[in-house]
Amino acid sequence: MTAEPSRITKVVIVGGGTAGWMTAAALSRLVAGGVSVTLVESEEIGTVGVGEATIPSLLDFNAMLGIDEDAFIRATAATFKLGIEFRDWAQPGDSYVNPFGTHGRDVAGVAFHHLWLRQRASGAPDPGPIGAYCLAEVAARRGRFTRPSTNPQSVLSTLSYAFHFDATLYAAFLRDLAERDGVVRVEGRVVAVDKDADTGFIDAVRLADGRRIDGQLFIDCSGFRSLLLGDALGVPFTSWQQWLPCDRAWAVPSARNGPPMPYTRATADTAGWRWRIPLQHRVGNGYVYSSAHIDDDAARSALLAGLDGAPLGEPRPLRFVAGRRDRLWEKNCVAIGLAGGFLEPLESTSIHLIQSGIARLMSLFPDDGFAAVEIDAYNRVMLREYAQIRDFIILHYHATTRADSPFWDHCRTMTLPASLEAKLALWSGKGRVFREQGDLFTPDSWIAVLLGQGIQPRSFDPLAATLPADETARFMAHVRDMIDKTAAAMPTQEQFIAQHCAAPLREPA
Repeated sequence: MTAEPSRITKVVIVGGGTAGWMTAAALSRLVAGGVSVTLVESEEIGTVGVGEATIPSLLDFNAMLGIDEDAFIRATAATFKLGIEFRDWAQPGDSYVNPFGTHGRDVAGVAFHHLWLRQRASGAPDPGPIGAYCLAEVAARRGRFTRPSTNPQSVLSTLSYAFHFDATLYAAFLRDLAERDGVVRVEGRVVAVDKDADTGFIDAVRLADGRRIDGQLFIDCSGFRSLLLGDALGVPFTSWQQWLPCDRAWAVPSARNGPPMPYTRATADTAGWRWRIPLQHRVGNGYVYSSAHIDDDAARSALLAGLDGAPLGEPRPLRFVAGRRDRLWEKNCVAIGLAGGFLEPLESTSIHLIQSGIARLMSLFPDDGFAAVEIDAYNRVMLREYAQIRDFIILHYHATTRADSPFWDHCRTMTLPASLEAKLALWSGKGRVFREQGDLFTPDSWIAVLLGQGIQPRSFDPLAATLPADETARFMAHVRDMIDKTAAAMPTQEQFIAQHCAAPLREPA
C-alpha cells in the first residue's frame, strides 16, 4: 500500500519582478487545491527590468496560463520578434540573423545546410546567403510579420516568433492574474531568515516591520541579492567571467524613430555590445560591457551616441557577474531567475531560464519530505541547461577576427570550455550539428551563428553528394523563391499590430 505524502500547503515567494510574478502566476493554479501562495516584495527595492526580449518558448508559458495573446501584447506594449540581428561580431561591417525558424527543408535525410554547403563549394550557381532560405530572417529584414500556419505543408509553418515587451508591464499583468487566482502579496522588506536548528531548512522570513512569514517551500526570486539561496543557505556561486568578461551595463529607453522592426539588434562594440529592442511606444537600449576594458563614463557615452532616437531618461547602471549558484534547489528553497544565476541577455535567455525553472519545479513539485533524488534531478537538469546556454553565448564572442581592442583580443584567444570545443570540432570537419539532450538552441541557431561569424567547415555530409546536383540546385532556387514571395505577401509588423493588438497610447517610460 502506498502511503499518501504529506502535502506542501504553504509556499512563500521572496521577490517580485518578472521572476516573482511569473512564478506566482504559475503556482496560482495550486491555490484551488488548498495551497496558499504568498509573494513578499518591497517597493523600496527596484527590479532590473531590462529583459525585454524573449524567445519562442514564452508562447508555451503564456498558453499554459490561458493568456490571450493579443490582450498580453496590448497590456505590455509588445512587438513581435522573429530573431536577433548581430552586427559587427565577426568583424566590423558584418551582419547576420539568428532566426526563429528553419533553413529550407531536408531532402532524403540530408539536412538542408549540407545542400547549401555543397552548392556553395561548387559555386554553380551561387546559392547566396543561407539566411535567404529562412522565412523568419527574410520577413524580419523586411519588417514583415504574420502568425505561423498550422499546415505543415505551408512555408508559413516554418516560422516561429517571440516578443519584445516592457518587463515591468509584464510583471504587472501577471500580478493581476495571480492575485485574481488567490495569490497573496505582502509588502515588506526581508531583513532576516529563520532556519530550523537541526535541519537547516528555512522556517520563515522576517520583515523590517517585525512580521514573520512562515512557509514550507520557499522560492527565491530576490534577484542578484539571492537572499535565501545565497545568503541564508550559503550555496556558493561559480563565476564564468573567464569566458564571459562583461560585468556591467547601462540601460536607457529612447523615442521611436520609424516603425518597429520585428527583431532584436545586438551590435558589437569595442568592449562589449549594445542592444536595441523596439516596443510599440519606445525603444529599449543598453550597452553590456567589461569594466576591465572600458570605464563607466565612456560606456555611457557610447550608449547615448549610438541611439537612433532621443533618450527618454537618464541611463541606469547595472552590475553583475556571469555564472550560477552551484545548486539551484537547496533543502526547501528553489532559486528562480537571477537569484540562481545570470547569463547576459545576448540571446534573450533570462526570461526563458525563469520559465524553465518554474516548469521543472512544477514537474518535480515536492511533498514535505523533500526527496533528495528529486532535488538532485532538478539541479542536474537546470545546471546542464545553464552550461549549454553559456557555451552558445561564448561562441559569439570567440568566433571573431576582430583585433581592434584588448577586449576582442581576449575573447578571440581565450581557452574554451571542453563542451564547446567538442561542438566546434564536430562542425569544423563536415558541418555536423547535433542537438544534445535538453539543448535550448536548435541546429538552425547554431548554423546561423557559426556561418554568420565566418566559421566554415572543411567539407559537408558526403550523403549530399549522392543527390543530383542539377535537381538540388533547382530545389534550392524554388525554396528561395517561395520564401521571397511569402515574405513579400505578409503585412508589415506595424500593419499587423494596428489590426490585431495595438496598445493604448501612453507616455513613454
